[in-house]
Amino acid sequence: MQLSVDKRLSLLCCVALLVLCGCTRHGKGMRPDTATSQDSLDPAQVRAIAEEGFIYGLPLVMNYGVMYENAVDRDSGQFKAPFNVLYNEARVFTYKDTTVVTPNSDTPYSFIFMDLGTEPMVLSVPAVEKKRYYCVQLVDGNTFNYGYIGSRATGNAAGDYLIVGPDWNGDVPPGIGKVFRSSTRFSLGLFRTQLFSAKDMANVKKVQAGYKARPLSAYLGRPAPTALPLPAFPKIDKERVQTGFFEYLDFVLQFAAVGPEEVAIREKLARIGVGPGKAFDFKDLSSESKAAVLRGMQDGEEKVTHAAAAIGKAVNGWLLSSAFGDRAFYHGDWLLRAAAAKAGIYGNDAVEAVYPMTRTTADGEPLDGGAHDYAITFAAGQLPPVNAFWSVTMYDGKTQLLVENPINRYLVNSPLLPQLRRNPDGSLTIFVQKDAPQGKRAANWLPAPDGPIYLVMRLYWPKTGAPSVLPVGSGSWQPPAIVKTRQRSVS
Repeated sequence: MQLSVDKRLSLLCCVALLVLCGCTRHGKGMRPDTATSQDSLDPAQVRAIAEEGFIYGLPLVMNYGVMYENAVDRDSGQFKAPFNVLYNEARVFTYKDTTVVTPNSDTPYSFIFMDLGTEPMVLSVPAVEKKRYYCVQLVDGNTFNYGYIGSRATGNAAGDYLIVGPDWNGDVPPGIGKVFRSSTRFSLGLFRTQLFSAKDMANVKKVQAGYKARPLSAYLGRPAPTALPLPAFPKIDKERVQTGFFEYLDFVLQFAAVGPEEVAIREKLARIGVGPGKAFDFKDLSSESKAAVLRGMQDGEEKVTHAAAAIGKAVNGWLLSSAFGDRAFYHGDWLLRAAAAKAGIYGNDAVEAVYPMTRTTADGEPLDGGAHDYAITFAAGQLPPVNAFWSVTMYDGKTQLLVENPINRYLVNSPLLPQLRRNPDGSLTIFVQKDAPQGKRAANWLPAPDGPIYLVMRLYWPKTGAPSVLPVGSGSWQPPAIVKTRQRSVS
């Protein structure tokens, strides 16, 4: 049984759009062993395992899609730098950036994809002026946030930090401020540096110039050990996204040590021929097993989509959630991890940033820039309570990408406050609409798409004392409701 066109497109959106993935086998000797594994299972069992495996594996596959385009494929159009080389973006993201959904557009990024197989890496940060927020988020191939460097976590003083792989057991040299252990060989260091205004970019560049990444041997001034060869990375092939997912998962699992909470799902996946060192091949399955795998993936995709849409607690139409964290945080809740990745991969822990998000008004009506104009009003004294800064970012509700607009404004944030107009009572209104508001209100315009709207707040380093958004979903501060201000005429 084949998926309908709509279901195929839905699956394509979930995986191809989010991770631009789907893999082809690469290299010799990769022969499928799925036929024997499947013989003892009935279609219902295959379907159930495929569903659970899709949910479990989606964040790993998404992460690989980003890593491949940013650190492996020099012709991807999104390539940043090879492994273990730090790359600074002296700009903010725009609608042209399409690798990662719901990209942050209010802090210039620096990136490093690390290969920790040969030896650890040392990440060094400069002294950063106290008023400027920065953070280095460490994310492994499981999409676990396994550590932080920066204003909240380690302060704004200069420091050197050791990043090690899952099997490293060497001595920590003097001068290292802290050791962080990745659960996978390949790992991401994601640097965010606060930008106060367009004129401030030169200062951000100076901070970025102080970020350093060195192998441990270079840090110590010693000869480098013999390098562990890089694997033959599977080439991304969008056409095979519907059937190549588990081949892709085969590949990434070989670099991820099994955690205690993963034993059960890894055993289930092995029953359908999926796992490290295996070579799942959809075309070699029986027709019944093909149908079961496709149905299972469809079931998993639908569950992830539903969970992502309902993630967190609804407050004035916004969903507030604490959906990102380390291995202990997820504790085997693979659906939460997948939903979090779909909502916006590489989100921060709640103590670092909280992300209220919405697609609806407070009464549940979908936001549509082609049908209505909207307003968000923060009462006097009720701006988001943060130690760093806050933003409200506009995304296309269909793609979750930034929206092209005539003033190149993708968000409204606290650094913009001096340019925004307050109401007579001291409140602040943001006008969310497709076309520019008339008169003085244009200063507070957040351009919207001509269609579905997806809005995300980012509250960096939220305050813990009242008023606070913490604990997430039940804090004393709540985001204000989005209200309709005008119904647009339909031509």
